[in-house]
Amino acid sequence: MREELEQAGLDPKEAQLYLAILALGQPTVAQAAQAAQVSRTNAYDVVRRLTQRGLVTVTEIGPTGERAGRGRGVLRATDPEQFLTEWQARGNVLRELVPRLKAVMSTETSRPRVRYLEGQTGITAALWETLTWGVPLKGILSMMDLLQVPGRQTMEEYIAKRRDLGITLNVVRSPEKETEDLWPSHEQDLRDVRFAPPAHVFTMTMIIGSDSVAVISSRRENFAMMIDSREYAELQSGLFDSLWSASTC
Repeated sequence: MREELEQAGLDPKEAQLYLAILALGQPTVAQAAQAAQVSRTNAYDVVRRLTQRGLVTVTEIGPTGERAGRGRGVLRATDPEQFLTEWQARGNVLRELVPRLKAVMSTETSRPRVRYLEGQTGITAALWETLTWGVPLKGILSMMDLLQVPGRQTMEEYIAKRRDLGITLNVVRSPEKETEDLWPSHEQDLRDVRFAPPAHVFTMTMIIGSDSVAVISSRRENFAMMIDSREYAELQSGLFDSLWSASTC
């Protein structure tokens, strides 16, 4: 579990001490440090960082366990849901920050750029980046695979944000990859859906902008690839238009 906590953003000492506090209930700093095999000097600094993140609280208790003006300080872990709250808050900040960073990015070179993003985190980041393109989007979607990764909740959040930004989406899907009656053509959601001929079964998702293309794999390969190239985007846009014409509502 310590490795998972490190992936969630804790360093090794923070992860060890946090797990010790969870297991002990309401230990003192000394007790938690001993259980986590962290020096007491380091433990005070680690506790400070954990409290700043809202993962741990420090409470003064008296000899009977009731609150008192002066007593010994004990540690309590807050609800682990705090990790999700923190992640959502950080995601909101990054979604606002990334477009601003892209706006100041050097444009001295027009060379194409290809980026590989791994795992569910990478796939989610790729999806959200498409909303910074600020143009009507075209998409070839593999619904069955998107419901697995990044998952239905992330897709619902993506759709809501795209709608809020006023970005329209023309999308072609494969009937064979439909698992539920989800996300049909909908004027309020700014979405127009068509279905490809039976011979066309899409195992990947592609979202096309004016200067970039996002390619998203199934859970089996679990990656996203961002291609920043106006010519490539124009090529894929033209191929999409041909598929759109051959598809039905």
